[in-house]
Amino acid sequence: MAKNLIIVESPAKVKTIKKFLGSNYEVVASQGHVRDMPKSQLGFDENYDPKYITIRGKGDVLSMLRKEVKKADKIYLATDPDREGEAISWHLYEALNLKDKKVSRITFNEITQSAVKEAIKNPRDIDMNLVDAQQTRRVLDRMVGYRISPLLWAKIKRGLSAGRVQSVTLKMICDRENEINDFIAKEYWTIDALLNIEGEKKALVASFYGKGDEKIELNDKTTVDKIKNDLKGAKFTVSEVKNGTRKKNPPLPFTTSTLQQEASKVLGFSTQKTMRIAQSLYEGVSVGKDTVGVITYLRTDSVRVSDEAVKAAKEYITKHYGEEFNIDYEAGKSESDSKATQASKSGDNKNSSKKIQDAHEAIRPTDLERTPEMMKAYLNRDELRLYSLIYKRFLASRMAACTFDTVSTKISAKDYTFKVCASKVSFEGYRSVYMSDDDEKDQKNALLNKLDKKSKLSLDKLECEQHFTQPPAHFTEAGLVKAMEERGIGRPSTYAPTITTIIGRHYVVKENKNLYISELGEVVNKMMEDAFPTIVDVNFTANMETLLDAIEEGNVQWKTVVENFYPDLDAAVNKATKELEHVKVQDEESEEVCELCGRKMVYKFGPHGKFLACPGFPECRNTKSFLEKIGVSCPICGKDIVIRKTKKGRTYYGCEGAPDCDYMSWQRPLADKCPKCSYPLTKRGNKKVCTKEGCDYIE
Repeated sequence: MAKNLIIVESPAKVKTIKKFLGSNYEVVASQGHVRDMPKSQLGFDENYDPKYITIRGKGDVLSMLRKEVKKADKIYLATDPDREGEAISWHLYEALNLKDKKVSRITFNEITQSAVKEAIKNPRDIDMNLVDAQQTRRVLDRMVGYRISPLLWAKIKRGLSAGRVQSVTLKMICDRENEINDFIAKEYWTIDALLNIEGEKKALVASFYGKGDEKIELNDKTTVDKIKNDLKGAKFTVSEVKNGTRKKNPPLPFTTSTLQQEASKVLGFSTQKTMRIAQSLYEGVSVGKDTVGVITYLRTDSVRVSDEAVKAAKEYITKHYGEEFNIDYEAGKSESDSKATQASKSGDNKNSSKKIQDAHEAIRPTDLERTPEMMKAYLNRDELRLYSLIYKRFLASRMAACTFDTVSTKISAKDYTFKVCASKVSFEGYRSVYMSDDDEKDQKNALLNKLDKKSKLSLDKLECEQHFTQPPAHFTEAGLVKAMEERGIGRPSTYAPTITTIIGRHYVVKENKNLYISELGEVVNKMMEDAFPTIVDVNFTANMETLLDAIEEGNVQWKTVVENFYPDLDAAVNKATKELEHVKVQDEESEEVCELCGRKMVYKFGPHGKFLACPGFPECRNTKSFLEKIGVSCPICGKDIVIRKTKKGRTYYGCEGAPDCDYMSWQRPLADKCPKCSYPLTKRGNKKVCTKEGCDYIE
């Protein structure tokens, strides 16, 4: 029988796909890209054609692939279903010299038996528009990185880098920092009336609205004092009670961006960690005797859902929750009433353009029968938490809206109006499965149900409070991803590596989830703004993404984009080389004193992270490990507890006096002490538990 060869990217997929196909199919992995532009030079000629070479270390992989190709009658290139994957397929075609072979390109959005077999039934040619779009991005990024980074080395210090997306992301963080620094707080006040209802023990709190139906802004104490004075002896009466209903539509299923945001907010995952775990869930996990991908492709801009998945979700929801929980259950309701249904049918998106990511589905489980409860036995803790988030979000997106009974009451006092509003869930709908931070809590107020125009009210007291507006919050990783998506900066595959790079270069410091600009980051951004304003312009970068989409659609030639970009960049680099002055960035000084020479040591960064070094180098070469203290004392010896890492990079908390003191905890200790053994407590969910092994104290 004919021998078929399937080439995938990841070795993890090999085992999964082999189980789906018979002995007539051989599955091998390219282990990512096999060719790239050389690292030692700019990498393209005077006509902007890239000079591709075999990536160092990939020679053995290509030799293995060539042997397999010789044995095969038909070859399927099954790399990832995006621009990058299309480019890898094309590089394999060229590197393996496949022009005389029967070669087809296949893609699948999920690694399941049905999806893989369906892909083999519907092969296609390599899409050169997708390849050109990826190649353009690669060349543009190489131009920016290789021309500007050496300039940063010369003018600031070695080890720095610039990037087409990286630099504009850094500017966004700097701009937010400037907004916070320039923010001027504005005063405002609130007035709450605590009212007694005849026959009721509990007071009702009504908020000041204005005069009649006209809202009054409470911007100063003078206005508040006048209103307070006017209300002396005023009679409070119920002037209007409105009962109603309100709906909240289900959330959309996850895209790459929204998954990264929600995983950061709910699970505390970095964008990099989210993508790493999602990749393993997509490529395949062992479920009993089977190995199968349990989620669909993780790099997507789309909220579209396949007809098969819609049908499966409807059947599952009807069976396990009831028909009334289905998104399109209500009689006479058109599917256009639900934003989730619209999105799943059309794939529309606020950033939508006809790009490859939008040809995908949203991120969803491949089989709803694999519930999080069932998967506990097959996934580790973090995998299960992320899978559960994806599973519940998708299921909720296919469920009916949540409905609320609402009551709004106006209370009059002289000419002034106070308001009380509350809502109560009358039908849980999608909230029976999933609630995000955006889902408001029920504003239950049982007293409102007892109010009507005959109710007798008496004022207990007026509470007047002064407030001040707050500055914009610092970016978190989740907030930065959201901002990048909204402004069209980068694409699903670039969010995580971009954030990882600016943190890794120490342009940005991450503390308690917030991202703060470092002195080095400020210096680099200032130089980029002065010398390369176009590169760090948000609109220019977003427009470049649009041009890449146009290349992908076949509407723009890739060389046209590159030819228009490089001459201006080259001129700007040459000008900056002559005109920019050298900038010295001082190392941050620590409180640690060098025991060899008495100088205060400074913080440095190496391949393994932060460390302490003597500023007297090269005369004094003393260095020390940097141990970050968490402000909690060791219960054994009283020294500080510090953050440490295992050889495999897992974080734990141990005593500064190790190895003499053996205190350690995998969870971050709190300052609170266990009343039973005096060890620090740690937080797990909404509980506090003791960090001492064998102590069962739970608070």
